Amino acid sequence: MAASAASTIPTGTRPGILRRAMGSLYLQVVIAIVVGVAVGAIWPATGEALQPIGEGFIKLVKMIIAPVIFLTVVTGIGNARGAGTLGRVVGKTFAYFLTFSTLALIIGLIVANVVQPGAGMHIDPATLDSGAIAEYHTKAEEASVTKFLLDIIPTTAVSALTEGSILQALFVAVLFGIALMGAGEAGARITGALESLAEVVFRLVGILMRAAPIGAFGAMAFTIGKYGLSALADLAALIATFYITSLLFVVFVLGLVARYNGFSVFRLIAYLKEELLLVLGTSSSEAALPRLLQKMEAAGCPKAIVGLVVPTGYSFNLDGTNIYMTLAALFIAQATGVELSIGQQIALLLVAMISSKGAAGVTGAGFITLAATLSIVPSIPLAGMALILGIDRFMSECRALTNFTGNAVATIVISRWEGQLDRGALDAALHGAPRPLAGTPAFAVTPPAGVQLGEADED
Repeated sequence: MAASAASTIPTGTRPGILRRAMGSLYLQVVIAIVVGVAVGAIWPATGEALQPIGEGFIKLVKMIIAPVIFLTVVTGIGNARGAGTLGRVVGKTFAYFLTFSTLALIIGLIVANVVQPGAGMHIDPATLDSGAIAEYHTKAEEASVTKFLLDIIPTTAVSALTEGSILQALFVAVLFGIALMGAGEAGARITGALESLAEVVFRLVGILMRAAPIGAFGAMAFTIGKYGLSALADLAALIATFYITSLLFVVFVLGLVARYNGFSVFRLIAYLKEELLLVLGTSSSEAALPRLLQKMEAAGCPKAIVGLVVPTGYSFNLDGTNIYMTLAALFIAQATGVELSIGQQIALLLVAMISSKGAAGVTGAGFITLAATLSIVPSIPLAGMALILGIDRFMSECRALTNFTGNAVATIVISRWEGQLDRGALDAALHGAPRPLAGTPAFAVTPPAGVQLGEADED
């Protein structure tokens, strides 16, 4: 009887659930973020001392970004149908980026005028610590459109893969891919070899991602330990306004775009939950860039389009950064008692449209871009940036999350516009059954030999 009763229990069900849960990158990162917040709040000095852990993980990921972009773009273009197709994709990509980046700037401007989070603060700019933002001001002064464009061209073709610039790696990869596309049989052989190399590199990505929970823990502990939860309370109105605005942008603007193109932004967010948590923990969308390239391809987007849209979007399609720029600029004006006319606000918008292009998806880039914008709009005191310096790290998390989601949506939309979206693969991915990712074995948790998963494990 006992043997009969035991036989009705699905063998390995509970252990299987536990193994899958503990092997989930999503759960590991969630736990790491919670523990990091607790450590930073309870032991601030310890949390601040953990900064190298977070920075170390981001450096590990950045180490592999250039090779990943190069291999993805080169092999994608090498297998493309022709230069005309490539040019059309580039044109559609930049049209999309310009449209939605500008829309994000306008939304930030409108929300700031309606909510007015800085109204009534009556801050005298002369009393602010302008020295605290001197470093950002210096970097902003060094920035210009001409310098940005020239910096896209690397010193050498090899340096594009060693200096850590996404746009330089993309530039060289596009040129190399076009050369392969026209090289006939020799190009095909090299493309095949690079595809094999890409498999190895993505397995390396899988190995590095095992350290994601540790990196998220260190970064979050540092953020809370250094700036404290009190920083959130001091400027709660601005933080809440920015987070709510960004959420509404994702739900309604990107949600409508997604729905029009035949998919759900909510299912996409669920599909990318591991990467989004990694972005949240590290405040850097670059930390999840290699995995985003993999996941977009697994969701039915062609490699050539993924390789072009995602890396380019990290510099030109920054919806969260754009919302932040106009919202923060008007917050500073309101807090310091500066009245901006409609004409001045439009001028601010036009300047932000230019200065926002090229802001990298790394911590602090949005703050530097804001400094560059305010430097050109003298009516808003640059010293007012000291008001939001203490909370910029918290704002950076929301910027990165919004930017990341916007680029994922853009990749699917442009793939559909090109008629190259594999709808079956997309539906499978968004319903929890994506194609296997290269490097997945680094994460896989398999049951012992001879043990079958019960029904509870299939959900």
